[in-house]
Amino acid sequence: MEPTQNVTEFILLGLCHNEKLWPVCFVLFLLLYITTVLGNLLIIVTVKSSQYLKSPMYFFLSYLSFVDMCLSSVTAPKLIADFFVERKTISFDGCIAQLFVAHFFGCTEIFLLTVMAYDRYIAICKPLHYTTIMTGCVCGSLVMTSWVGGFVHSMVQTVLTIQLPFCGPNKIDNYFCDVVPLLKLACTDTYLVGIMILANTGLISLTSFLVLVVSYVIILVSLRTRSSEGHRKAISTCASHIAVVIIFFGPCIFMYLRPSTTFSVDKMVTVFYTIVIPLLNPLIYTLRNKEVKNSMRKLGSRKVTLGVKGKMRCLE
Repeated sequence: MEPTQNVTEFILLGLCHNEKLWPVCFVLFLLLYITTVLGNLLIIVTVKSSQYLKSPMYFFLSYLSFVDMCLSSVTAPKLIADFFVERKTISFDGCIAQLFVAHFFGCTEIFLLTVMAYDRYIAICKPLHYTTIMTGCVCGSLVMTSWVGGFVHSMVQTVLTIQLPFCGPNKIDNYFCDVVPLLKLACTDTYLVGIMILANTGLISLTSFLVLVVSYVIILVSLRTRSSEGHRKAISTCASHIAVVIIFFGPCIFMYLRPSTTFSVDKMVTVFYTIVIPLLNPLIYTLRNKEVKNSMRKLGSRKVTLGVKGKMRCLE
């Protein structure tokens, strides 16, 4: 039987119910979103234009920045625009599309972080074979695998959700469409679907996180035989990635590795992993990485020099 779809749109209850705070929230999230886009875009341009950032680590970093920028763009513009309207709605098709794209970029980021951990493992534990293992073809294949994995995961989530009948309540107590809130609105028993979603999203997050933890434990153990200078450099290289892994996987595991229940902090957690984390990633990687900071300075000075030369030519 075809699922009964009497719902043509969903009402988003939003992030803040106090209308007096809407202008403040609008300015705050607009600044966060602009900073996120510009920060990640700066990393992408820096990596692509710098001759010193050609290693696989920065190749993966540029794709991570692109995914972060896209992940933030899935939810932030709608959230910002909704601060101007009292009745926040999204069409059924728009809701499903938002769910698909959010999970696509979110899961792709999980796989990219795992790939970056593998890259660090090879670089530190097998430095003599690094260039022969992490070739351009291998790096491209790993990135493509991350995209395909994100697509397959998102397709499963979307198919499981779109098959549910929605025939009554249409209010989502959130600022964007996600699987868990939609399960609560379905006019059927969603226990089995909830278990499948738990296995699809929660176990992917948990398994990837455990793989990452094990890889860094192996890296730390291997560093015991290194000199103090080599130990410090390797730790510094991995520290940024470890920080990103912790702040990204924590909210994901909290949201999806549990029964379909709602907690009061759920909105804050979703804000953290859809808006705040894409902003933190460029900050973490640039503040702790001297090569990226130096390349950004050179990029800035190059643009200033070109600008001055251009003005002088105009004056001539």
